[in-house]
Amino acid sequence: MPSGLCAHLFGLSDCPVLSGSGAVYRVCAGTATFHLLQAVLLVHLHSPTSPRAQLHNSFWLLKLLFLLGLCALAFCIPDEHLFPAWHYIGICGGFAFILLQLVLITAFAHSWNKNWQTGAAQDCSWFLAVLLATLGFYSMAGVGAVLLFRYYTHPAGCLLNKMILSLHVCFCGLISFLSIAPCIRLKQPRSGLLQASVISCYIMYLTFSALSSRPPERVILQGQNHTLCLPGLSKMEPQTPDTSLAMLSAGIMYACVLFAWCVKVSRVEKPSLCFCCPEIVEADEGQRGGAARPADQETPPAPPVQVQHLSYNYSAFHFVFFLASLYVMVTLTNWFRVGSRGTVQPSSIPQGHMGSYLPLS
Repeated sequence: MPSGLCAHLFGLSDCPVLSGSGAVYRVCAGTATFHLLQAVLLVHLHSPTSPRAQLHNSFWLLKLLFLLGLCALAFCIPDEHLFPAWHYIGICGGFAFILLQLVLITAFAHSWNKNWQTGAAQDCSWFLAVLLATLGFYSMAGVGAVLLFRYYTHPAGCLLNKMILSLHVCFCGLISFLSIAPCIRLKQPRSGLLQASVISCYIMYLTFSALSSRPPERVILQGQNHTLCLPGLSKMEPQTPDTSLAMLSAGIMYACVLFAWCVKVSRVEKPSLCFCCPEIVEADEGQRGGAARPADQETPPAPPVQVQHLSYNYSAFHFVFFLASLYVMVTLTNWFRVGSRGTVQPSSIPQGHMGSYLPLS
């Protein structure tokens, strides 16, 4: 931004309020508030014909202007009032988003496996598709574990990284064993390795996201200072901020939410290769419990009024994106606390570890 415009708006020449971690906090605060307000306004909405449903399906230009207004308003809040409180709100919301995402991924894998196993009972080609998908996800998880050991550990240090990676690999093996254990299959007959492979791949992604946000370790080897536990850093040198991994993490998490939200696990589904958009088996309303018309009845009865229902919960949709906005905020700032004038300060909560502790629970 030109320094003249910045000086005119804020009385500053370098505009730190419009860049860095402080700007991330303010923009995400506006985005999160926008989705939270819509989630509250759309609570207990059951029909798409309701006037409140238009808040979700219409008024796009007005909503865009309102969103921009909220983001602009966040830049007018003093730092000492916004950053301390919003830091802890962001940590709680980001952690809740990871928990919610794990639940959605689990439901997604279960519905996918149920859909394809139904087809496998009729055609062997479906069984081959399940096998190939399972092997593919396990291959990605295995390659990810090898790369994490290769680039995020070192023989001279990185003990915490080694412990986290080892525990997560053991955890992936444990859930794979439990998914085919006889006692589990008695309660869940459709339990299988496909769900375990998807969850294992997701755990490796969470581990990568956590390790990439941890600070490097500095040790002395052969009289020289070396920086370990992060790829690309071998000597004592200033660590430049890199948000590429954080942006990749945010993109993957948004995509996972959209894919998982497409799955309707509460409905009966036909086998479909497009597992995120299954064919829904809808019962014929005219054949359900309809009384036979008497022979002497002159006029046929009026057709039953079909009640329209929402294809998904609008309020829950916006609440998920409220949590996602908080997750993006803390991810882009590496879970650090932002001080006055947007300066980054170490957080009292170990940054980068929350995504690592979650799979262990």
